[in-house]
Amino acid sequence: MTDVLLPLAVVVPIVAATLPLALGLRYDRVGWPVAAVGTTATAGIAAAIAVVTVIDGPFRHALGGFLPPIGIELVADRLSVAVLLLVAAVSVATLAFARVAGPRGNPFYSAYLLLVGGLVGMVLTGDLFNLFVFLEITGLTTYALIASDRSGASAYASLKYLVVGTVGASLYLLGVGYAFLATGTLNMVAVQEQIVSQAGYGDPLVRASYAFIVTGLALKIAIFPVHSWQPDAYQRAPDSVTTIVAALVSTASAYALIRVTYTVFTVDFLAANEGIATALLVVSTVSIVAGSALAAMQSNLKRMFAYSSVAQFGMIGAAVALANETALLGGIVHLVGHGIMKFGLFLGIGLLALGYGSRQIGDLASVARAAPYTSGALAVLGLGLVGIPPSIGFLGKWYIGVGAVDAGLAGGGAVGIAVAAAIFVSTLFTLSYVARLLERFYFAGAGLPGDHGDDAAGGGDASADAATDGGRAGDDAATDGGRAGDDAATDGRGPPATTAEGLPAPVKGAPRSSLVPDRVPTAPLLALGLAALATVALGFGGFALAEWFDPFLTEAFA
Repeated sequence: MTDVLLPLAVVVPIVAATLPLALGLRYDRVGWPVAAVGTTATAGIAAAIAVVTVIDGPFRHALGGFLPPIGIELVADRLSVAVLLLVAAVSVATLAFARVAGPRGNPFYSAYLLLVGGLVGMVLTGDLFNLFVFLEITGLTTYALIASDRSGASAYASLKYLVVGTVGASLYLLGVGYAFLATGTLNMVAVQEQIVSQAGYGDPLVRASYAFIVTGLALKIAIFPVHSWQPDAYQRAPDSVTTIVAALVSTASAYALIRVTYTVFTVDFLAANEGIATALLVVSTVSIVAGSALAAMQSNLKRMFAYSSVAQFGMIGAAVALANETALLGGIVHLVGHGIMKFGLFLGIGLLALGYGSRQIGDLASVARAAPYTSGALAVLGLGLVGIPPSIGFLGKWYIGVGAVDAGLAGGGAVGIAVAAAIFVSTLFTLSYVARLLERFYFAGAGLPGDHGDDAAGGGDASADAATDGGRAGDDAATDGGRAGDDAATDGRGPPATTAEGLPAPVKGAPRSSLVPDRVPTAPLLALGLAALATVALGFGGFALAEWFDPFLTEAFA
C-alpha cells in the first residue's frame, strides 16, 4: 500500500488549497495555519516516499486502477524524489517567511498550496499530458502570486509572464500532440517503447514533438533569449513569492526537460538527431554567458540573481544536450543545488529588505556590521553560486565542465569545449558581481565608528528612531511583501536612512531577535542558515550524490 503515498503527495496540498477560501467565509486568519499544516504534511509524505524509494527502489501508482498506457501513472525514483524533497523543504521554509513578510489573506495561501500541489504533480507524474496539466496549475498560480501585492508593477510583470508562459505551455501541448500521433499513447515509458518499436528516431512527428516540447519548456525555464519575463517577475513579486518561485518553478520545468529527454526520447534520440542536440547546446551556451553578463550589470539584488538564474539554467540545458553521463550528473546536481542556493539568496534579500528597507547594492554599505548573520549566510550562498569549493555549486559545474570536455574530445568537435569555456567565463562574471556584493557588505564602510554590538546592546532603538526621522515608511513592510524601499531612486524617496555610525538603519517596526543583532525574524533566519549549511555540506557529497543518482543514469545510458 506504499504506492498510495504518491497520490497523497499530490492530493493533500490541492485539497488543502480549498480550505482557506471555504473556512475564510467564517474565519479571517485561517489561511496560514491551514497552509502550514498542508505543507508540513506534504513534507512528511515526501520523506516517506524517499524512504520507500531507498529501501525498495522506484515504485508507481496507477490512478483509479487504470493501468498505462491508458491510465495515468505517478512514479517515484531517485531523480524525482530528490526534486520532491527540495519542493517540500522550500515550501515549508518559505511559508515561515511569508508569515512575517506577507502577503497575507486567505486567497494568497490557497494559491500557495495550489502551487505546491502543481509542483509535486510535475515531479511525480509519469504521463506527458498530465505533466501539461500540472504545468498549467503551476503557471496559473504563479501568475496570481506574482501580482498578489496588487501593485501596478507586479501586475505588469505577472501579465508579461502570463503571455510568455501561455505560449510556452501551448508549444509544449503541441509537442505532446505530435508524440501522441506518432505513438498512440501518452505514458512516458510507453511513448519511449513505441518510438523505438514503431515510429523511429527519424520520424518527422517525433522530431517535431521533441522540438516543440523543448521550446515550450525553455520558455518556462527562462533560457536566453526567451528569458525576458523572469527578471521582471522576480523583481516585482513580493519577496516571499520570489523566494519560492526562484527556487522551484523553473527548477520543476528543468526537471521536466531532463525527464522528457531521457525517459521519453532517450539518449539514442539525441545521438540520431545531432542537429536538434546541437541547437539546444548552442542556445544553452549563449544563455550561460549572456545571463551572467546581464547579471553583472545590475544594481538591484533581485534582478541580479534573476539574470543569474538564466545562466545557471543554461548550464543545465547544456548538460542535457551533451548526452554525456558525467555532464548529466552535473546537470542534476546543479538543478538541486541551484534550487537550494536561489532559495537562500532570495530569502536573504527579502530579510534585508524587511529589516533594513532596501534591495539595492548601493544602499547596503556595511550591512554586515548591522546584520552579520544574514550577511554571512548570503556570502556563503553567493560563493557557492560562484562555484567556490567546497560547495554544491562547484560540484555541479565541475561535472558539467568535465562532461563537456569529454564530449568535445570524443566527438572531435569544438562545441563541447565551447561549453566548458562558457562555464569558465560565466564563473568569472559571477565572481565579479558576488565580489561586488561582498565588498559592499563588508568593506564599503570600513573604519566607521561602532559595530553591530552597539545595536544588540540597545542601540537598535536609536536606529529605529533614525529610520523614523529619515522619513522611511516601514509600517507597511510586512503587509506589502517587504517591498518598502524598492527602487527608491525611481520613486523620489531617496536612499534608505542610516544610523549615526553610517550603517543601514532598521525600518520602523522591523522584527527583533533576542538571539542575534540582525533585525530579522528568527525562523526565516534559521532557514537561511540551513540553506547556507546545505550548500556547503552537499559540496562534500560528490560520491554520495553520484551513487544516489546512479540508478537513473544507468537506466538513461543503458
